[in-house]
Amino acid sequence: MLYTPEQKQRRDASAWTLVQGVLAPVQFLVFLVSLFLVVRCLATGAGESAALTSVVVKTLVLYTIMVTGCIWEKVVFDQYLFAPAFFWEDVFSMLVLALHTAYLYAWWTGALTSMQQLWLAVAAYASYCINATQFILKLRAARLQAEAYSRARQPGAELASGTTA
Repeated sequence: MLYTPEQKQRRDASAWTLVQGVLAPVQFLVFLVSLFLVVRCLATGAGESAALTSVVVKTLVLYTIMVTGCIWEKVVFDQYLFAPAFFWEDVFSMLVLALHTAYLYAWWTGALTSMQQLWLAVAAYASYCINATQFILKLRAARLQAEAYSRARQPGAELASGTTA
């Protein structure tokens, strides 16, 4: 079970659920624009400054969704990270954050060339895609759990013991 009834109630009542619901597609849109700019720059050499800056913007949006996600997790599961229901998503999120943070460091210090920075961004973006898939699958599981719970509460529904409600 992904959520206990109490956790589901806290999730549904929390403003942080709406914040996450808004930030996730915003982050994905920023990712798509940045990915286009990065790939175009790697393929043609055009728009280097825009591509490099777009990764910074994507990283700042990532930090925002991660901080608000930790708050959401605290509200719903009473811990900021690594709640059992989202443990592996949080573990992989640490890799995503590490790669994006490494990019910021390289961008800020010039520790890598522009092209190396863009390839680091590609690695960060690949990890982001895996992590986003993890969360999408978790959202689907939550939806399926809610549907099953709703069906089980309908009058006449069969209970696991074979009796009716």
